[in-house]
Amino acid sequence: MAQYKATPQMKVFSLTSNTDIAEKIAKAANLPLGKVSSRQFSDGEIMINIEESVRGDDIYIIQSTSYPVNDHLWELLIMIDACKRASANSITVVMPYFGYSRQDRVAASREPITAKLVSNMLVKAGVNRVVTLDLHAVQVQGFFNIPVDNLFTIPLFAEHYINKGLTGEDVVVVSPKNSGIKRARSLAEYLDAPIAIIDYAQEDDSQREEGYIIGDVTGKKAILIDDILNTGKTFAEASKIVERGGATEIYAVASHGLFAGGAADILEAAPIQEILLTDSVSNKERVPNNASYITASELLGNAICRIQERRPLSPLFTYHHDED
Repeated sequence: MAQYKATPQMKVFSLTSNTDIAEKIAKAANLPLGKVSSRQFSDGEIMINIEESVRGDDIYIIQSTSYPVNDHLWELLIMIDACKRASANSITVVMPYFGYSRQDRVAASREPITAKLVSNMLVKAGVNRVVTLDLHAVQVQGFFNIPVDNLFTIPLFAEHYINKGLTGEDVVVVSPKNSGIKRARSLAEYLDAPIAIIDYAQEDDSQREEGYIIGDVTGKKAILIDDILNTGKTFAEASKIVERGGATEIYAVASHGLFAGGAADILEAAPIQEILLTDSVSNKERVPNNASYITASELLGNAICRIQERRPLSPLFTYHHDED
């Protein structure tokens, strides 16, 4: 009798944090979303039920660990366990936004490194690979003992601004804090534009002194860039500093828009024409009127297909996603 060798099938599942991008990712990967239900008991316990067989399959779970962070993280861990116990061949977590990634070091005495704790939990639960967008710090990849693909959204943002004609010496890319210099330089290279940095003599938010600009923004169109937009205070303050510095137009761009704590009101009062974001987070809070979105779903869908087909992901890190 001839022996039958099973070939792993690819299945994509969405949990509840961001079903909109999950549907787009599945469409980009030319696959239907798998059937799964998630519900909470009256005491808050989460129950997952996978409503189709995953035995021997390569599973891709789409979940951003955004607000409510802990509910979405636990939902993800429980789904991983369910797939593991149902004999999945492999489990890849596609995490457009990785919550807790900002807690990546001990900045003061007796602080935890929660990003490392979360990575340990995911690996221990049974994840074989993680795909994410714009980690707060790229070294978080080293917290995992499994492959981590940290995809960059700057090529997507660059395409948007190039199409708007925001390129060249008339444009300046501004980092609103020292830690974002590398990010600003990367976008500036695409736009063939100079960079500027906003620095503060005192970085404590509660006692922050007026910032000053390192670089020239006079008569230029300024693009503020950050990875996470949370309360909106960083962009709002930076936009006022840049406006006083003589910028003619002010734009802002961030990979992940959380909009916590009344951020919409703060940003609508700021002199920012457009705030550009990806759809990595499904917002529960009000979004400002000057916000606009580009989708990262094709980037993530392409990554899923390349992983499954054992093709390199390196073409996804450049402006033109040429096939290899």
